[in-house]
Amino acid sequence: MAFDIDMIRSVYERMPARIAQARNVLNRPLTLTEKILYSHLYEGDVDRAFERAKDYVDFAPDRVAMQDATAQMALLQFMQAGKDKAAVPSTVHCDHLIQAEVGAKEDLATAIDTNKEVYDFLSSVSNKYGIGFWKPGAGIIHQVVLENYAFPGGMMIGTDSHTVNAGGLGMVAIGVGGADAVDVMAGMPWELKMPKLIGVKLTGKMNGWTAAKDVILKVAGILTVKGGTGAILEYFGEGAQSISCTGKGTICNMGAEIGATTSLFGYGDAMRRYLKSTERADVAEMADKVAEHLTGDDEVYANPEQYFDQVIEIDLSSLEPHVNGPFTPDLAWPISKLKEAAAVNEWPTEIEVGLIGSCTNSSYEDLDRAASLARQAVEKKLKTKSEFTITPGSEQVRFTVDRDGQLSAFEDMGGVVLANACGPCIGQWARHSNDPNRKNTIITSFNRNFAKRNDGNPNTHAFVASPELVTAMAIAGDITFNPLTDTLTNADGEQVKLDPPTGLELPPKGFAYEDRGYQEPANDGSDIDVVVNPDSDRLQILTPFDAWDGEDLTGMRLLIKAKGKCTTDHISMAGPWLKYRGHLDNISNNLLIGAINFYNDRTNHVKNALTGEYGTVPDTARAYKAKGIGTVIIGDENYGEGSSREHAAMEPRHLGARAVIVRSFARIHETNLKKQGMLGLTFADPADYDKVQEDDVIDILGLTEFTPGKPLTVRLTHADGSTDEFKVNHTFNEAQIAWFKAGSALNLIRAKEKATS
Repeated sequence: MAFDIDMIRSVYERMPARIAQARNVLNRPLTLTEKILYSHLYEGDVDRAFERAKDYVDFAPDRVAMQDATAQMALLQFMQAGKDKAAVPSTVHCDHLIQAEVGAKEDLATAIDTNKEVYDFLSSVSNKYGIGFWKPGAGIIHQVVLENYAFPGGMMIGTDSHTVNAGGLGMVAIGVGGADAVDVMAGMPWELKMPKLIGVKLTGKMNGWTAAKDVILKVAGILTVKGGTGAILEYFGEGAQSISCTGKGTICNMGAEIGATTSLFGYGDAMRRYLKSTERADVAEMADKVAEHLTGDDEVYANPEQYFDQVIEIDLSSLEPHVNGPFTPDLAWPISKLKEAAAVNEWPTEIEVGLIGSCTNSSYEDLDRAASLARQAVEKKLKTKSEFTITPGSEQVRFTVDRDGQLSAFEDMGGVVLANACGPCIGQWARHSNDPNRKNTIITSFNRNFAKRNDGNPNTHAFVASPELVTAMAIAGDITFNPLTDTLTNADGEQVKLDPPTGLELPPKGFAYEDRGYQEPANDGSDIDVVVNPDSDRLQILTPFDAWDGEDLTGMRLLIKAKGKCTTDHISMAGPWLKYRGHLDNISNNLLIGAINFYNDRTNHVKNALTGEYGTVPDTARAYKAKGIGTVIIGDENYGEGSSREHAAMEPRHLGARAVIVRSFARIHETNLKKQGMLGLTFADPADYDKVQEDDVIDILGLTEFTPGKPLTVRLTHADGSTDEFKVNHTFNEAQIAWFKAGSALNLIRAKEKATS
C-alpha cells in the first residue's frame, strides 16, 4: 500500500466538486493544470477566477520533500516556528552529500563517516517532527518521490528545483526555498503567482535512437533557459500517451532548465502501469475512478491556442536525438549538426568521461536501453574509449538492475557504478584528471551543465544527452560521433555499427529491494532532543534577521555588479561547499565567488569603496557589515536561475546586503530573497544597469510608502558628486511587504505562533 493513502483519498474525494466550481466560475473548459491548482486552493471553495501572471494565490500543497543539503536550513528554520509536528506529510532524503570518487560501496561508507553529524541531526529532527527520513544510499530524492509518493492530481513542493520531476506522474510539483517549505509544514498557505500556461502538443511516436530526453532538449532549445519563467508546461496529445511514466518524469525534470514553474502530463495507461509496478495499485484504483479529472478537458486539447498562453508542437516520429551544450542546457544541437558545431566553435572533441543516471535519467527503462548498447560493445569487440560511470537513482532501481543483469553489462564494458546519490551532477565528484586546467569534454545524461557545475573546472565542456546517446559516445570517445550514421573500428580492425538501443519500460519480475533505507518517524516526538553543538562548523542555530527600521535605505555601497549569467551556482556554489549547508556563517564565505565582476571581468575580486582595495566578495561584504554599511547587488538577466537553494538569498542577507537589483529574476530566487527580508527589484529601464558605477553610494527611496505596484526610486551618488535617479519595479504584494518589514517571513510565523500559544 502507498504511503499517506488517507491523504491521497481525501484529495480525490474533494477534487470533483472543486473542479466543478472552477469550471462554473471560469465558465469554460479547463486544462489539467487548472484542475489541480483550483482543487488545491488554501481556502477550499473556488469563488473567483485568478488572472495568470498577475494574481498571487494561496495554495495548500499535499506534501513537502527536502533533500539533505537544503533540508538542514529548512529544518533549522522550522525549529524556530514553534510547531510540534509537520502539518502535512513531509520527507527528508540524504542524496547530496555523498561524493563520487571510487565506487558505490566505498563512497557511501566515506560519506556516512564524514557527514555523521549532519545525518544524525536530520534523522533526529525528522523523528521529532513526524517527518519521514530516507537514509544515505536510499536514493536521489526525485526518483524516490516518484517511486513512493507522487500521485496523479496531487500538489507538492520540494526544496530542490528538480522537484518538478514528479510531474511525470501527473502531479503539480514545484521547487521552492526552505522558507516556503516551513510555511507549508507549519500549516500555513503557500503563495504562488498564478502561472501562465504553455501547452506542448506531442504527435507521433519515438523510434530508434530518439528518447524522452530528446523532447525536453528540443523544448529547451525553443524556449531557452528563461522562456518558461512564470509558466507551467502541460504536455498532451497522442505522443504524450506513448511515453513511459519515467520518460515523462525525465521531460518534467528538465523543465527546471527553462525556468518553468513545473511541467506535467495527464493520467493514462503508462502512469497506471508504473503505479502498479511500484506497489501502488491502490492509488491506481482511486485514480481510475476520477480519471476524467486527471487530464485536461477534450475541448482544451482540441483547440489549445484558446486555452494556453503559448503552444508548441513536436512530432516525435521525426524528432532527432539531441545533444545540448556546452555551458548551458538550452544550446540545442540535433545529432546531425553537432560535428559541424564542434568544428566551428573549436570544442575539444575527445570525450574524457561519459556519465549516465542521476535524478533525470536513472529509471529501469533508461538503464536497460543503455545496457543494450553496453552489451553490443562487448559483443562487437569495441573498446570503450572514455571513462564511464553509472549513477542509479534509488536503491530499488539499483537492486533491480543488479538482479536483472544491467549493472554487470555496464561493468563488462568498463563502467563504474556509483552510489545512489546526486554525485557528479551537482559537483560532488572527485574527478580523476591529470590536468584540471586543460580544456576537456564530458557528456552526461544529467540536467544541468553550467560552467564548473560537475567538477569545478571552468574548462570542462559539459554536454547533455539521453543515457543511450551518452553510452554510445563514451564507447566512441568522440563528441562528433553520430551513432545513427557512423561506424567504429573494433579490436579486429573491422568497421562495426551500433544498432539502435532497446529496453523494457518496467522490470518483468517487478521491482525488488532488501532495504530501501526508510526510517519511520516517531508517533510522538515530544521527548526527542535535537542537539546542535555550538562549536560545530557544519551546523549552526539561526539568529533571526533584524526587522526593517521604518526608514529608506541610504548610504549603501555596491557589493558587486554581476555581468552576464549569474546562476545560484555562481551565487552559492555546491560541490565542496555542500558540507556547510547547515552553517550560515561558514557557507557565506562562498557568496558570489563565481560571479563575474562587471568592472574587471574577474571572479571573486571586488572593490571596497572605503579603502580602495580589492578583495573577495565575502571579505568585502564582511568589511562593510562591520562598519554598519548596507550593500546592494546588481545583476543582469534571469538572475538566480538554476537551483532552488535559498542559501543564495540567506548569504547576502547574513552579510549585510539589503537589496538585489537586476534586469530580470528567475522565479524561485526572487521569492527566496523576499522570504529572507531582502528587496528583490528590477530596473524599470534595463539600460539603467549601465548607470551603476563602482564607487557609488546607493539610496533606495520610497520605502515609507512601500505598496504593491508602486515603483521605488534608486539614487546613485557617484564619486565625482554627480547623481543619477531612476525607478525600479517590484512584485511584492501586501503579505510579502509584511515579510520585508518583519525582517523575514520566518519572523512573522514565529510572532504569530507566540501570539496564539
